[in-house]
Amino acid sequence: MTEDRDDTPPTGTVRPPRPGGTRTALAALSGLIAGFCALAVAELAAALVRPEAGPVTAVGGAVVDRTPPAVRDFAVRNFGTADKLALRLGILVLLALFAMAIGVLALRHRRLGSTAVLVFGLVGAVAAAGRPEGVPADALPSVVGAAVAAGVLHLLVGRLLPAHGPAPADGGFDRRGFVVAATATAAVSAGAGLLGRRLTSSVQAGASASRHDLVLPTPRSAAPAVPPGADLRIRGLSPFITPNEDFYRVDTALVVPRVDAGAWRLRIHGLGVARPVAVGLHDLLRREVVARDITLACVSNEVGGPLVGNARWLGVRLADLLREAGVRAPSAGGPADQIVARSVDGMTIGTPVETVMDGRDALLAFGMNGEPLPFEHGFPVRMIVPGLYGYVSACKWIEDIELTTFAAYDAYWVRRDWAQQAPVKTESRIDTPRPSASPTAGLVPVAGVAWAQHRGISRVEVRVDGGQWHTARLAAADTRDTWRQWAWDWPAAPGRHTLEVRATDGTGATQTGIRTGPVPDGATGWHSVVVDVS
Repeated sequence: MTEDRDDTPPTGTVRPPRPGGTRTALAALSGLIAGFCALAVAELAAALVRPEAGPVTAVGGAVVDRTPPAVRDFAVRNFGTADKLALRLGILVLLALFAMAIGVLALRHRRLGSTAVLVFGLVGAVAAAGRPEGVPADALPSVVGAAVAAGVLHLLVGRLLPAHGPAPADGGFDRRGFVVAATATAAVSAGAGLLGRRLTSSVQAGASASRHDLVLPTPRSAAPAVPPGADLRIRGLSPFITPNEDFYRVDTALVVPRVDAGAWRLRIHGLGVARPVAVGLHDLLRREVVARDITLACVSNEVGGPLVGNARWLGVRLADLLREAGVRAPSAGGPADQIVARSVDGMTIGTPVETVMDGRDALLAFGMNGEPLPFEHGFPVRMIVPGLYGYVSACKWIEDIELTTFAAYDAYWVRRDWAQQAPVKTESRIDTPRPSASPTAGLVPVAGVAWAQHRGISRVEVRVDGGQWHTARLAAADTRDTWRQWAWDWPAAPGRHTLEVRATDGTGATQTGIRTGPVPDGATGWHSVVVDVS
């Protein structure tokens, strides 16, 4: 015989109804609106503190700081310079999912839902204040946004609950009140976000105006004239000078710093500095200004990758400033062997003192291809050191130079498993034909670029299907600090073929064919492309 069960709750208790589909969906919407409100209010607060203190930027920066090198290389390889946009979109998607989950949680446990919102705000506050350049005030936008969002979630979910006692799963709540509250909250949040953006734009307008008004001086030491024939002008081949809009950008800044040129200052201090230096941009403009063509390369560049470019830089010699501060190279008895350059966004980059002071054109640059540095490339001032990968030399938005030792301090990327010192390796790339191209049989131009900054390129060779190496025709050389174009006329036969390239630098050392990844000090190997000749 089956025993009868009495599921009636004890006298005096009320069992809460299980949320139905409609109320669950509206609860998720409530969480989403609360999340939107949090971001909008935080954006407004960040405009009053500084744009980098916004929660998405702060959390994104914390993610970047803790990303393993292999994951970072994957992002750069697959997203290129859009890696930061991909990260921001990913964070927003995750925040939206979490917000909807918290909204559903709040329907069952109203206070717990609001508490969860505050916890997320705390995460953002810790991330903002804990950044290398962070200050306690950076926590304010996340805290204010979370507090407002917690109140909004409490209000909206309250509209979904019955006023007295139990109610049907999808009935008994104030539908009209919910719609009015949700619409008003979304509208006010949108207004707060727009106001925040407008305030941020007005703050940044001064920096934009300072760049627009900057008149670059005529260099006392002009760049050597680019020799005729340095640019082969072959279709598909990278131009000798990379336009600013096409120049690669790899950094950790989710929000590009916009520094007012008039307020910018650079400090030089530290070990072995007899006379600390503090200079502004106009102080630099009054010094001996030089122009130089220099190729930059990113250590994250895969074999054959696009993270390399050549530009004409305008600036002053860093070594001159260091000597005025009393700095001596280690070879001359100086106690410091490392320059630690600090950016306004907290980035630290370590560069050998000996390299900067060995006579090469290590610059504090403020001009790029005839115009003031673009904000994305470090306006108002950045470092350029030919012959070194960017992560150990090319500090953008620089504001501080400290002399120290490699034994005493590890810069940002060194703490993430990259080498302390990283001279650029000899590399070469096939620009045309592109992978999977289908050229017609006959003479096919194979062309590309090769680089070995501060050593120069003396020979480039190409081979087909693992056969003998053929010497390519080299473009005229500009300087040993720039890349060099090359070309080879290939008598192509029908079928699928593999083209490979290798370069030899000015010292006679030939590029290795052993394939390694970028970590810890740059990729190696011969670039190859596969084509189908018809």
